[in-house]
Amino acid sequence: MLALDVGRRRIGLAGCDPLGLTVTPLRALARGSFASDLEHLNTLVQQRRVQALVVGLPLDAAGQLTAQALHCQRYGERLARRLQLPLAWVNEHASTWAAGERHGLHGDRSGALDSAAAALLLEQWLQDGPDPVLPATIERCQTADAAAS
Repeated sequence: MLALDVGRRRIGLAGCDPLGLTVTPLRALARGSFASDLEHLNTLVQQRRVQALVVGLPLDAAGQLTAQALHCQRYGERLARRLQLPLAWVNEHASTWAAGERHGLHGDRSGALDSAAAALLLEQWLQDGPDPVLPATIERCQTADAAAS
């Protein structure tokens, strides 16, 4: 599994062992073009033998999609489709704050906070997340890829 905390400037990353017992924050990815992000993430997926993606959605306190959640959703769907990996979502409401509290990383700009938040997302998904779905079943993803071509 590879968890992504998608931000406008960085993507926090976290992975786990094949049994899902140990979650490890990975080095955050400084955002570039989608093509450069995809190249970096594809290499990581191959190296770590990733079987599925877990993407955080920053829902509001009522559990509704925010503008950033829609951005994360589109990005995650497009990425899963291009990497040909199943995809799962986790509500990441307040995950960055919780990661900052847990690791003393408030105000961090190195990416460590983003990856710590991704680790929390992955831990949450491993505890109670639904099974990932195949990208081919994500209707909006097909539309986004067609528009990007």
